Amino acid sequence: MRQIVLDTETTGLDPAQGHRIIEIGCVEMVERRLTGSHFHQYLQPDRDIDPAAVEIHGITTEFLKDKPHFADLAGDFMDYIQGAELIIHNAPFDTGFLDNELKLLQGDWSAVSDHCTVTDTLVMAKKIHPGQRNSLDALCKRYQIDNSHREFHGALLDAEILADVYLAMTGGQTKLSLDSTSGSDGRSGASAVRRVKADRAPFKVIRAHGEELVLHQARLDAIEKTSGGHCVWKRLDTD
Repeated sequence: MRQIVLDTETTGLDPAQGHRIIEIGCVEMVERRLTGSHFHQYLQPDRDIDPAAVEIHGITTEFLKDKPHFADLAGDFMDYIQGAELIIHNAPFDTGFLDNELKLLQGDWSAVSDHCTVTDTLVMAKKIHPGQRNSLDALCKRYQIDNSHREFHGALLDAEILADVYLAMTGGQTKLSLDSTSGSDGRSGASAVRRVKADRAPFKVIRAHGEELVLHQARLDAIEKTSGGHCVWKRLDTD
């Protein structure tokens, strides 16, 4: 399963008003693991950038003067995302701008959704956390993902952060790492693990009674509903 986490920066908010993409950032995941492959490019929009947009991403018109146009790299970009699942936060914004850029090429490429499937992490977050703030910054705080190194929004940096958020929302930790307990010889710090003595008395098991089981099932049903069918504990019960 190949997934591309994607973000863009733009000159303003609406392509219908002539605004253009000025940065594309993508990172690749295969089987939920970052591969190290990425696509990143600044673009010359042939227009000024709204001051409000500059305050968000810090990219200036002067900086982009010598950068390529979207048409110069459209083929490379489309080849990179072809057939993948795009993971985007507030997908209609980014796909709207991408579709506009492709349309300006006058027929070389059709809409992004014709070449990829698109998953909107904002829609996903609203289902999992209804009634809460679900901006990328809010999700970083909720899932304890460090984004303190981000002074401005940047497409590649935001794509990398979104990859961490997506993995946390859809399953959390994907591999066991013992790096923090490894010694200088690279072996895991087994001596730091506190082991239970073999002669210790067995733990007393107190099983739930009927009313507690009913309440437990009701709680799982509520989680299943608010998470859009992603309650891990219910799947464990049925497996």
